[in-house]
Amino acid sequence: MTAPEPVCRYVYDLGALAEHVGKVVAALPERCRMFYAMKANSAEPVLATLAPLAAGFEVASGGELAKARAVAPDGEVLFGGPAKTPGEIEQALTAGVTRLHVESVLELHRISEAATRLGRTAAVLLRVNLAGPFPKATLAMAGRPTQFGIDEARLPEAVRAAVELPGVAFAGFHLHSLSNNLSPEAHLAMLDLYRRKITSWEEAFGVRCEVVNVGGGIGVNYADLTAQFDWTRFTDGLARLVGTFPAHWREIDFECGRFLVAACGSYLTEVLDVKRNHGVHYVLVRGGTHHFRLPVSWQHSHPFGVRHVEAWPATLPRPGVRGEPVTVVGELCTPKDVLARDVVVDEVRAGDVLEFRHAGAYGWEISHHDFLSHPHPEHVYR
Repeated sequence: MTAPEPVCRYVYDLGALAEHVGKVVAALPERCRMFYAMKANSAEPVLATLAPLAAGFEVASGGELAKARAVAPDGEVLFGGPAKTPGEIEQALTAGVTRLHVESVLELHRISEAATRLGRTAAVLLRVNLAGPFPKATLAMAGRPTQFGIDEARLPEAVRAAVELPGVAFAGFHLHSLSNNLSPEAHLAMLDLYRRKITSWEEAFGVRCEVVNVGGGIGVNYADLTAQFDWTRFTDGLARLVGTFPAHWREIDFECGRFLVAACGSYLTEVLDVKRNHGVHYVLVRGGTHHFRLPVSWQHSHPFGVRHVEAWPATLPRPGVRGEPVTVVGELCTPKDVLARDVVVDEVRAGDVLEFRHAGAYGWEISHHDFLSHPHPEHVYR
């Protein structure tokens, strides 16, 4: 290779991102709004692209709130997260967030204290950890012991506090029970469960919801990039389902992350070596899970293609593999640094470049960037 350093970069197609999100938002039925869950990718160019398209941003930390306000000073922001500090609550109220998603009774009291002291009123949704059962998905956020939300059994206490505490305005409920769900039918069934649950709570507790937040959880099929969540089929069914929602639910909020941004990004990394150990062909790349942690986090082989590079120093041997399964590993000193395992390739050689597709969400954002102090990848926005 003639470059001074091996290829290692993220490339984001902002035009494709805007086109995709524009279509997603346009297909939503009346009363439904799409917020972007920033945890998936909080890069400034991504946020600036989404700011005029989404209803606003969903943040889960003071740092994310600052990023949201930097690109959308007056935009709508929802503040969630299971462990908000008192300082973050005060920051949220000072920044004028639209609503806080409350995860415990203690948090309600902290919000009340801060709002009263600041002379503000905090609109809140109560995030409820339902008993379930729910459709199968990659991650369960409710229906079993997790740190998220208020146990459904403790809801009477939480509703009473939300209604009675000073400085707090009860606006409705937040329900986010699954992550990476790939079935439109299952997602619609879950939302219908939400409808039945919330209407029963309204009757039991004598409250009325203005806003219902149904979370995100719509997935990306990394195993088959040609078989993605059918948004059109889902929104067609959603339009019928929303017709059964009470009229006083003026707003139905979604807060998606990976479904909006995954397809816009690719992670490209150069093959440094190819070798065989104990019957396994290993493709060693410049980079790895310290740049792109999603595959090891989700325990999957991430889809990739090979970009063949013909230039190669004549003085060096060039190892490669043809028509055999390979395991792609990074440059870290751990056997867990694996991006893909046992994937058959037509051909891959040292000096070629691998392109990991659908890497726009939970890639760089969740990675342990400075382990072994390797250089960071480039980030290119087009």
